Amino acid sequence: MKCPFCTNDDTQVLESRTGEDGHSIRRRRECNKCGKRFTTYEEVKRSVLWVIKKDGKREAFDREKLRRGILRSIEKRPVSIELVNSVVEEIERELLKAESEEVSSKAIGNAVLRRLKKIDKVAWLRFASVYLEFEDLKDFEKVISKNI
Repeated sequence: MKCPFCTNDDTQVLESRTGEDGHSIRRRRECNKCGKRFTTYEEVKRSVLWVIKKDGKREAFDREKLRRGILRSIEKRPVSIELVNSVVEEIERELLKAESEEVSSKAIGNAVLRRLKKIDKVAWLRFASVYLEFEDLKDFEKVISKNI
């Protein structure tokens, strides 16, 4: 590992521990030349997951896009950011466990809906209204009467 301060290749690991997310290793290092200390993180490289959109187009799975969608639905609701991050991680793990490198956007949307319904009904309805493309009040009434 190169020192970020003097670019020397000779560094020493002082301490290693599991990262906060539980899926990485945090290493505290010291440069043997300049003596400065720095932290590195080591993660398993995940395979690329492709999302097949409704129109048939493919795009790489973007966990930040998923996170933003969930955050919009929980805006001004009593749901913690930690819980949102946990839901995103859980959904991504579920998708990566599947045998295929491709997943439909519908499967992702349904995974979000299942989890939001248990967490916050208002956030669930907000997400559903965008995901299911509600057009008028009757769409809301129909989904509410069927699911609550």
